[in-house]
Amino acid sequence: MTTRLLPRLRMGAAAALLLLVPLCSGCASSDEPSGPSGPTRASGAAAGSAPASSMPSTVDGLESLLLTDVPSGLPRVPDDELDPPAGAKTIDDVARYGDDAQEQRAVLENYGYQRGWERFWRAGNVLTSVFLDQFSGPHGASAYAADLARNDAEYYGGVLDSAPGDLPAGCVLMAHDDPAPQHGLAGPAAFAWCSAGDFTVAVAAMAGNPAEARTELAAVTVAQLARLPAS
Repeated sequence: MTTRLLPRLRMGAAAALLLLVPLCSGCASSDEPSGPSGPTRASGAAAGSAPASSMPSTVDGLESLLLTDVPSGLPRVPDDELDPPAGAKTIDDVARYGDDAQEQRAVLENYGYQRGWERFWRAGNVLTSVFLDQFSGPHGASAYAADLARNDAEYYGGVLDSAPGDLPAGCVLMAHDDPAPQHGLAGPAAFAWCSAGDFTVAVAAMAGNPAEARTELAAVTVAQLARLPAS
């Protein structure tokens, strides 16, 4: 799998897709964050608009489920400032994150991958990313999220927490408290991978200190999951 979670602001992506997507190296543009708020504020401040009531059948329908703002108030990075661009993702787009696109496509097909969307917010070294992917059924979504988490933990050298108290059931957390420039981490970061019905949600937050990264991560993850329709 590849690593997608942090952006590649025209600098080249990070590593291996054990048959999927983790963080990314080199990151995008912006200024500076306002203080992140916690999970209780997430459902309002970060939600943007009301959640859709039906399952999307197109990539545009998937976009309507995505957060438009994050609790920290970070400015959004235009999709075309990243390389490859953020935004809508087909199965072939995601497969190309790996070294062998044909092999990665076969893996994604086994998961039942249908479509995805990436969105990033950034100010200096403070960054939040959300990846929303849709599958043909819950089993593929759950397997994808679990494999992604294991792949990213290996890549970043982190330890997975399968029962984080500030995240909903079905989410796995990884905290990386120290910068890791070799992996595109300019500061402390936190990651979450969740499955919810036919969807997976992958969130990364990099901030000035571990507590801020964890707070932003929890708020964004809770808000994004609240926008998804029931499968």
